[in-house]
Amino acid sequence: MNQRLYEALASMRPPRVMVVGDVILDIYVRGVIERISPEAPAQVLEITGEEILLGGAANVAANAAALGADARLVGLVGKDSAAQALRGLLKKRKIPSESLVIDQTRPTTTKTRFMAMRQQMLRVDRERRHTAPPDAMEKMLARIRANIGKCDGLIISDYGKGALPDKFLEKLIALARASGKMVVVDPKGRDYSKYRGATIITPNRKEASLASGVDIKDEDDYRQAAERLFEITKAQHILITRGEEGMTVFHRRGRGVHLPAEALEVFDVSGAGDTVIAALAVMLFAGHTLEDAAKVANVAAAIEVGHVGAKAVAKDEVLRRLSPEPTGSLKAMTRKEAAAFAKRARGEGRTVVFTNGCFDIIHAGHVDYLFKARAAGDVLILGLNTDSSVRKLKGKNRPLMNENDRLKVLSALSCVDAVTLFNEDTPLNLIKAVQPDIVVKGGDYTPDTVVGRDVVEKRGGKVVIVPLMEGRSTTGIINHIVGKYKKDS
Repeated sequence: MNQRLYEALASMRPPRVMVVGDVILDIYVRGVIERISPEAPAQVLEITGEEILLGGAANVAANAAALGADARLVGLVGKDSAAQALRGLLKKRKIPSESLVIDQTRPTTTKTRFMAMRQQMLRVDRERRHTAPPDAMEKMLARIRANIGKCDGLIISDYGKGALPDKFLEKLIALARASGKMVVVDPKGRDYSKYRGATIITPNRKEASLASGVDIKDEDDYRQAAERLFEITKAQHILITRGEEGMTVFHRRGRGVHLPAEALEVFDVSGAGDTVIAALAVMLFAGHTLEDAAKVANVAAAIEVGHVGAKAVAKDEVLRRLSPEPTGSLKAMTRKEAAAFAKRARGEGRTVVFTNGCFDIIHAGHVDYLFKARAAGDVLILGLNTDSSVRKLKGKNRPLMNENDRLKVLSALSCVDAVTLFNEDTPLNLIKAVQPDIVVKGGDYTPDTVVGRDVVEKRGGKVVIVPLMEGRSTTGIINHIVGKYKKDS
C-alpha cells in the first residue's frame, strides 16, 4: 500500500491550487517558567524566543506549496505591520500575495500563543470578526475570476473571521462549479447550507456534531451525522477527522471508509486541519482517487501534530513516512546530500536548523534537546561526530556507542530530518556546506562560543541557545553505572 502511495506522490504533477479564506498570522512566544510573580498569583514567562508563522488559509496555502503544488491565496488583511510580515512569509514560500485584499475596517487577524515546555499557556487574539464590506468582497471575487481558470481546484478555508459571508460563498462555489473545478471545504459554524454544492466537506468530530445536530459517540452516530450533512450540503463526499482515531471518508452513495491515525507522537494539534485539507486537495487536484488522497492526508496530519506550532508539512517528509525503505536509512546523508537537502528546504521557504554533537549513549536529555532544536525551525540537520572525532574530544575510551549505532538511533527520532557524519574537530566546514538559517546549541554554551556563528549571521541567520534538561548527561550515566557495579561487587 505505502509503496503505491509513495510512487503516486513522488511522481505527482504539481497541481495549481487556489486557496480562499480567512488569512491569519500565528506568533509563538516561547520561554521558561521558573517562578511566580511577586505582584500577583501568576506565572512568570521568561521569553527565550519568538516565531512567526502563516496561519488559517495562509497555512493551507503553505502546506499545498510544501507538498509541491503551485499555490495561490485570496483573502483579507489589514493595512498594518502584521500584513507586511505575512506577505514576507508568503514570499519565502514562493506564494504570490497580490490577491490579498486590504480591508481598512479590520486588522490582520493575529493569534499570539505563549508557550512553555511545549505547552500553550495563553493565547491572545487580535481580530475583528465582522462581515467584510461589499467593496472588499467584490475585489476578492474579481481576483478569483481572473485566476480560477488557471487552477485545478479550489480550497475554501473558513475560520469564521468574516472573509467568507454566505452570499460570497454562494457566488464562489457557483463560479468554481461553472469552471468545472472541484471545491474542497474546511468548514466552520453551525449552518453548512452555505457550502451547498461543494465537492468535499472536511469537518472534525465536534464540527460535524454541531452542524448535523447528532451527538456523535459511536460509528452509527458518525454515519448519521454524515447523512445529515449530505442532505444539507449536497456534497459528493464528507471527510470527518477524528483526532487520535484518524478520519472517516463518507461517499454520498456507499459505505464509509475509516483510516486509523498514523501519529507516533503528538505535541501540538494546531494546524492539523490545514494540513489535512491541503494534502487531500493537492492529491485530488493532481488526479488521484479520494481514498488515496485521504491516506496521504492522514500521513501528513500525523507528521504535523509531531511539530510544535502550525508548520507546513513538506513533500519529502511525507515520502519519508511512505517509503518502503527504513526511515532512518533515508535520513543518513553525506555532506553533499545534506547540503542539497538544506538548499531544497530553503527553496520551499522552510527554515533550516543545524546542531551537532557526539551523542554517545543517547539519553532523555539528548532527546529533549533535539526536540527543542527542531522547534526553532522547520528542518533539523544534525552533524554527528565520527568515532575518531569523538576519541579526540573525549579520550581513548570513547565513544561507547559506535558511529553507526549512534546514527541509527538518532535517525529514528521524528524531530531529526537528516544526520551526517563529520570527522573534523569542529563542525565549521559542515556548517559552511549546509548554510543553515539557525544554529542551535545547549545552555552550556554562550552565543560567542558557538562555532560557525559568524558564518550563519553573515547570511542573516542566528544562533539559538536552548536550556538543557538538568541532571542528564553521558558522563553522569557512566559514573552512575560504574558506581553501581562497584557497589554491587
